Amino acid sequence: QVQLVESGGGFVRTGGSLRLTCAASGSTLGIKTRAWYRQAPGQQRELVAAISSGERPSYADSVKGRFTISRDNAKNLLYLQMDSLKPEDTAVYYCNVVQYTRSYWGQGTQVTVSS
Repeated sequence: QVQLVESGGGFVRTGGSLRLTCAASGSTLGIKTRAWYRQAPGQQRELVAAISSGERPSYADSVKGRFTISRDNAKNLLYLQMDSLKPEDTAVYYCNVVQYTRSYWGQGTQVTVSS
């Protein structure tokens, strides 16, 4: 079992920045993919960024050049640096990891971007 807790969300003005953090605990061996998803009201959950062992990070087209995913394996932390934020980035952001064949989710953190 893996437990995930996100933090770092909040309110920010258009053009601002936030850094989200996801802390993983429990049995973390075998995690191959770590990712951030988001879900806006009335919308489906969408993949924002992902990072897998031995592969380059991948990003949704809508966030390329603005968001950066990174991790600290020693501390079991996953980050999402979000720059040049836009109102359309407003959503609940979820951390996700895939361990062997199981997928785990955090509870989500709200990000609100407004002018």
